[in-house]
Amino acid sequence: MADSVPVDAAAARGLHGRTKITSRAVRRVVSAVTADALSVSASDVSVELADHDGSLTVIAKTPIHVSPLGDVGRRSSGTLLERLTAAQTTIRDRCLQLTGSSIGRVDLRITGVDLRERKRLS
Repeated sequence: MADSVPVDAAAARGLHGRTKITSRAVRRVVSAVTADALSVSASDVSVELADHDGSLTVIAKTPIHVSPLGDVGRRSSGTLLERLTAAQTTIRDRCLQLTGSSIGRVDLRITGVDLRERKRLS
């Protein structure tokens, strides 16, 4: 182990490296971020990635969480279109932070509505 260099020492010497993230890992991150942005389970989100002129195109098929009509105090904020537009921005920004991958386009294809009541943690 005499050849191993601690990270801080490697950075001090100006050594540079490269980290490669597999497309499967990026799909999993995009799936989790999309699920979080739309308040659904990551297992319900299907993601396809495509390269378009150096940036990623994301196609996510997912349900969207909508509060049941009887839940007066727990209404979703904004219209569906406003929520989807905000989710696109969140997905683009958060995935760039987590993976370093630039996402040029996010297509959200809504496959259904999740009407389950969200549990509040206290």
